[in-house]
Amino acid sequence: MAADAAAGKAAYAICAACHGAEGQGNLAMNAPRLAGQEGWYLKRQMDAFRTGLRGTAPGDIHGAQMRPMAISVSAPAALDNLIAYIATLPDAPNATTVTGDVAAGKAAYGVCAACHGADGKGNQALGGPRLVGQDDWYLVRQLKNYRQGLRGYDPKDTYGVQMKPMAATLASDQAVTDVVAYINSLR
Repeated sequence: MAADAAAGKAAYAICAACHGAEGQGNLAMNAPRLAGQEGWYLKRQMDAFRTGLRGTAPGDIHGAQMRPMAISVSAPAALDNLIAYIATLPDAPNATTVTGDVAAGKAAYGVCAACHGADGKGNQALGGPRLVGQDDWYLVRQLKNYRQGLRGYDPKDTYGVQMKPMAATLASDQAVTDVVAYINSLR
């Protein structure tokens, strides 16, 4: 049975409170952009929140806020419908909030390209989501979360465990900012 985007629209009303009516994200609510992200990745993250692979690390305030929301979408068909609706949201460009040394970021991005693609558009076969178009402030926060052990902390989180040492290659906050500035330049 195919997913029902119309049914997903009703469920999205809860998501819109933080992620925005058009999935554009909301820095004030610490909610990333959903529009334009691949359905397979959205599903994987919702499953990670529901099973405790995300949102349960001590100190992960933002993840802890999201976890109950993910748990509330318990039926697989409801999640498929929700993701089908998110796929209909406009993938409008978002504002740039992070600036850095693009050339240094390009050099550092070589490690990222292996899974996220040279163009930053992701690679499902390797589990690397799209980075281009995601809120840059969110990318910075997530890279720091990996470095600080707020993501990739559970050994059952295959992708998080894989990502954690990749984020560690960005040895400073400036390196994180630079790589995100480079990702911004790929738009």
